[in-house]
Amino acid sequence: MIDEELVQLLTPEGERVSHPEYASTLSGEEILSFYRDMVIIRRLCNESTSLQRQGQLALWAPVQGQEAAQIGAGRALAPMDFTFPTYREHGIAWCRGVPPEDMLRLFRAVSNGGWDPQKYRHSVPTIVLGNQALHAVGYAMGVQRDGAEEAVLTFFGDGASSQGDVLESFVWAASFNAPIVFFCQNNQWGISTPMSTQSKIPLYHRAHGFGFPGVRVDGNDVLAVYEVTKRALESAREGGGPTLIEAYTYRLGAHTTSDDPTRYRIDAEVEVWKHRDPIERVKSLLVREFKIKTSVFDDLAAEAEALALKLRDDVLAMDRPDPRSMFEHAYAAPHPLIDEGLRDMVELGVGGGAH
Repeated sequence: MIDEELVQLLTPEGERVSHPEYASTLSGEEILSFYRDMVIIRRLCNESTSLQRQGQLALWAPVQGQEAAQIGAGRALAPMDFTFPTYREHGIAWCRGVPPEDMLRLFRAVSNGGWDPQKYRHSVPTIVLGNQALHAVGYAMGVQRDGAEEAVLTFFGDGASSQGDVLESFVWAASFNAPIVFFCQNNQWGISTPMSTQSKIPLYHRAHGFGFPGVRVDGNDVLAVYEVTKRALESAREGGGPTLIEAYTYRLGAHTTSDDPTRYRIDAEVEVWKHRDPIERVKSLLVREFKIKTSVFDDLAAEAEALALKLRDDVLAMDRPDPRSMFEHAYAAPHPLIDEGLRDMVELGVGGGAH
């Protein structure tokens, strides 16, 4: 166990442990489905990294190592809940039903977002650090005023937890008792800044200073993440106000494909966290407790491989948009500066459809 306050239901070796406040409610079939989700999202993520390295994506933010944090949280959502991600929540997008190819449209630079947020109850990626937390609180306050029985879940990393936008969102959420859950994926590194520099106390303790609960959960334990997130969302829907969840996890790869983590962290640290792999610990549980056969895991790996190859084909088939379309949704009504910019582009001979 990493610390005594950590909510953990499954050890890195895949053995169940008890917790005084939380217990797993998942069946063997549900746990297997979570395993499937994690295997697929890791394979899709690795394929996306390869696509970027081959010049087919402008950038990519890997999620390897954080699959349990995202799948556990994503599967705890109710259909009408709404989510506000950063640029790394590919597992959440998968849980919300976003097609894999749509997850890559922004990184392929063919879309400003990639999907309809209302259709999937999942907002488009936010690149500005912490900005989505304010969006989420505003939405949650609207939900509250509408009397809707839904909750809002927003994500950010340990680095973004130092941003003013996140701390201001805590103030608003606490002041208005908004139905929101803040989900911090503490993957130990804010790009190249270690967690020890970000905060002198565990991040979940920050919630107490704003007047709402904070919980630290083993972010590599999909069972614990699911139960902690589910309870926090239920509390939000029932008028219990905000909760901060700190999912204590680790990104095994780079911050993004423009980053070289070997310049600021040691290999020994990475090796320690590889032994806490979220996928392998669930696999161990499935074999030990539910007697899942090797053939089942092989079939799931084959399914993930097929989805990855389809993703590659879908990405390579994407057409570039007409550059003039960037002017279409800047304002709700015509604007002289937008009109001027469009005229300049036309005079330069730019545009004219896919190419």
